[in-house]
Order: sequence, then C-alpha cells, then structure tokens
Amino acid sequence: MASPNDYQPILLGSDATVYGMARNFYSLTGKPVDTYARRQLAPTQWSRIVNVHIIPELDSDTAFVPAMVKVAAAHAQQGPLLLIACTDTYAELVARHKEELSAYFVCPSVDYSLMKQLNDKEQFYNLCAEYGLPYPDTKIITRAMYDSGVSITSPYSFPVMLKPTESVEWLDISFQGRKKVFTIHSQVELNTIVARIYEQDYRYDLVLQDFIPGDDSHMRVLNVYVDAQHHVKLMALGHPLLVDPSPAALGNVMAMLPEFDQQLYDLVQPFLEGVGYTGIANFDIKFDYRDQTYKLLEINMRPGRSGYFVTLNGYNVAEWLVRDYVTHDLDALDTVYANDDPRRAYLWLGVTRRLFKRYAPDGHLKERALRLMDEGRVGTTLFEPRDFSIRRWLLIHRLFFGYNTLYKRYFAEMKSNLEEATNGN
Repeated sequence: MASPNDYQPILLGSDATVYGMARNFYSLTGKPVDTYARRQLAPTQWSRIVNVHIIPELDSDTAFVPAMVKVAAAHAQQGPLLLIACTDTYAELVARHKEELSAYFVCPSVDYSLMKQLNDKEQFYNLCAEYGLPYPDTKIITRAMYDSGVSITSPYSFPVMLKPTESVEWLDISFQGRKKVFTIHSQVELNTIVARIYEQDYRYDLVLQDFIPGDDSHMRVLNVYVDAQHHVKLMALGHPLLVDPSPAALGNVMAMLPEFDQQLYDLVQPFLEGVGYTGIANFDIKFDYRDQTYKLLEINMRPGRSGYFVTLNGYNVAEWLVRDYVTHDLDALDTVYANDDPRRAYLWLGVTRRLFKRYAPDGHLKERALRLMDEGRVGTTLFEPRDFSIRRWLLIHRLFFGYNTLYKRYFAEMKSNLEEATNGN
C-alpha cells in the first residue's frame, strides 16, 4: 500500500472551486497545491496554499495535452499525479483526452462518451427516465426548428424555464440579456429570447421546461463521490438559503445548510452506479410541492463552487480521492450518507453575514442558520486562517463586499420574478 502522502494533486482552474479543493488537500498534507489555469482569478490570488501557474492557451483543445505533458514532466518525481479539473471547460478537456492523459496522470474523471450524454440535457433526462428519476416536464427546441421558421410554442402554461442543453458552449455565447437560465413569461418573450440565442450561432438545442414553483429554499444540492469501480462512496446533501441574483451567475449558491435525506440518497445512487459514473459530481435538484417529489435539474461533473460546505461539515472529499487512487483501500469503506447528525452542522456562506441576514428569506431555516452563527458554527471557502496576509485579506473582503452592489441591483427583480412565476403556477 502506498503512503497516504506519496502523491501530488494537480488542479485545473483558478476560481473559488479550486481554492476549496486546495484547502482540502492542504488539510491532509500541509503542503501548497499546484494549479494550472489560463488566467489568474481573484479567489486564488496571493495565496500561500495554492501555487497558480498561468498557461495562456490552456483551455484550447489543441494546446491542452502538450501543455499537460509538460506539467507532468515538471512533477515527475512527486509520486502519482491526481489531475482534478475544477471548471466545466477543463473537466471536458480532461474527459476528452483521458486516454492520452492517463499515461502521465491519475484521472478520476468520467469517460467522455458518458460526459457528452450527461452534459446534453435531453440525453440526461432520457437517462433519468430510464432510472426512474423525476425531472421537470420538458420540451426540446432544436436549431432546425428555429431555422425552418416553424412556430415554437410552449405546451406548458407560462411562466416556463428556458436553458441551453450544452453548458460548455454556452460559456462562449454573449448577447444583451444573456442568463444562465431564463424565466419566460409570455410567447412574445419566448420568441425573442430563442431568436437572440440562435442569432449568436449557438449550435445546440434548448430545453423548455415547466416551471417548478417556489423560491430557492426549495432547491437542493447533492454532492457525490463515485470510486474507480463506479461505486458511490459519499453523498452529501445541501439546502440552499440564498443564491446569486445576477443574470450571469443566477442560482449560484451563496448560503447553504447541510441536510440529510436517505430517500433522496437512495433514489440517486442507483443512477450513478448504473450509468458507470466515476469521480466527483453535484446535482441541482428542486422540490416540487405540487406532487411532493424532488426533480433533478442537472448534473455538474466536477467539484461544485459551494462544494467546500461538504468539508466544513466533516467530509473532506480529498480523503476519498486519496484512498481510492493512492492507498487503494476505499473498498473497505462503506458508503457515507452525510449530514445525519444535526449536532455536527455548519452553515456555509459565500457572502458576508450581514448580507445573509438582510436578504435570506425569513423562516425556520434562517433561524437555524442564525443560531449556528451565534454558536460559531459557520465557515466560508475563501477565508483560510493558515493563508493569511494583509493583501489577500483585503482582496477577499473586497470580493465579498462586492456582492452588496449585486444584491442591491438584482435581488428585488429576482425575487419579484420568482413570486410572479410561483403565483402563476
């Protein structure tokens, strides 16, 4: 059995997700973690626990593998190299070139053929149906439908949700009013948004869905780890209390409590094992009170931006990675269904406490969160006590306080749209 310290994590990206993963490994080894990215982003800047290496064309398909071969050569004497992609773009590149990269790295990544299926919303929902997983009523809008001039109508009463099937290409699409997900309130608005999207040369399908009523307290985030033999080894459920209201990042979780739901765990586990998944993933899920079911919205095949909440609540996913690919003793570990003891709960925040208190909706969840704050059972991804410097402290505080402007500008509109949509259903 290899030593638990005889390995080197190699991360891809420089955002908050990377910083959270670096904290996970730093907690295990006490050594800074190397990450490679196309550009430097603020969450990992001026850090003592993350060494950021900039490769300007790293997200290019033609440059990626040659660049990573050089990275492997630079770390050749450091034991197994665990390659962990922390953004959608890098996750797709690793999966696409997994066979080539596996000559140099350990790649705890889903195979590319499965990634393509799961990334495509239409194919993802077909798999959900095959495994008995509920999802919102869905209609697919194709590029061919738009080009033919056929009338594109909704079989569901307005409001409805509209989103791209291909999340990676969507990152490169830009137009006035662009959002991660659109809430559409009329046929005129549907026609306008579909036209704007396809006029930008977006090549893939769009998903039109029945709107599930309710605010963001009806959302859930399920983080999982699936081992190299496709066995689910960790499931950790989170209950969002507050999300980012800005159009570009709409729905990104900004405050989350841990939650336990064995029924939901039991629902999703056979799906992951049945399709042959490998690695880290997180699901966006919404509870539909109309039929009392959890409905899957999408799967992200990488660590989540809010994924550090899992570590905060006592489950460091880096330990699962090491036991799976370095010490090779993960088989001896039963599946962990996290957050079953509320006495261990921590509140995760991606905003300041003051902003949370102002904007989180009132109710028993907020009251529980405030009690955890009073007890000191609260944490964030970006504030690591062992990574303190004045300039980093100022930078991260500036990031956090920047959300004040976003919430002042967008929160009322987001709340109004949700209320209007919910009342319409």
